[in-house]
Amino acid sequence: MLLVLKYFVLAFSALLPVINPLGSALIFLGILGKVPTDTVRNLARRVAFSTVLFLLLIEVVGAAFLTFFGISLPVVQLAGGFVLAAMGWGLLNDKDQGTASKQTPAAVADSGTLQEKIFYPLTFPITAGPGCIVVMLTLSAHASRSGVLRDVLAHVGISVAIVALSLTVFLSYTYAPRITQKIAPQTIHGMLRVIAFVLLCIGVQIAWNGLESMVRGMEK
Repeated sequence: MLLVLKYFVLAFSALLPVINPLGSALIFLGILGKVPTDTVRNLARRVAFSTVLFLLLIEVVGAAFLTFFGISLPVVQLAGGFVLAAMGWGLLNDKDQGTASKQTPAAVADSGTLQEKIFYPLTFPITAGPGCIVVMLTLSAHASRSGVLRDVLAHVGISVAIVALSLTVFLSYTYAPRITQKIAPQTIHGMLRVIAFVLLCIGVQIAWNGLESMVRGMEK
C-alpha cells in the first residue's frame, strides 16, 4: 500500500500542474461558447471519462508505441508543443471567444459539432496535452524497473491518480459556468486571453525543450 500511495502522490503532483483543471476549464468554456448547463455537464463528464481512457492507454502502451514507430520523446515534445501553441494562438486571436459562441444552442445540438470535439480538442490537447504524454511516459518507465509485484502496485498508484485527476477535471468543467456567471463578461474575456497566451507560451516551451534535446543528441 505504501508503494501505491507513493506513486499516487508522485503521479498526481506531476500531472496536476500540467493538466491545470481550473485553467483548462476557462479554455473549455471558450470553445463551447453559450450552451445549456446540461450540455456543459454532459460534455464535462464525457471529457473526464475520455481523459481517463487516454492517459491509461498512454500509461500502458505509450512507450511500446513510440518504440514500435521509432519516435523519441523529444520529437513528441516538439510536435506536441506546436499543437499547443497553435491552439493558444487560435484562441488568442479569436475575437468572439470561439466559433461555438456564434451559434445558438439549438444549432450546436443539431449539428453535433460539440460532440465531435470531445476527444480533439477538448480532451487532447486542452485537458491532456503533449506535456501529459511526456509525463505519463516518464512515470510509466520509472514504474517498470522493479519486480513484477512492485511494478503492478506502482502502475495501480498511477492509475488511481489518473482517475482522481479526471474527477477534478469533471468538477472544474461542470461548475466553471457558475463561477464565471459571477464575473463580468469583460473580465472573463480578459482571463481567456491570458490563459490563451499562457497556453501559447507552454506550447513554445515544450517545443523548445524537444528541440533542445534533439540538438544535444546530435552533438553527442
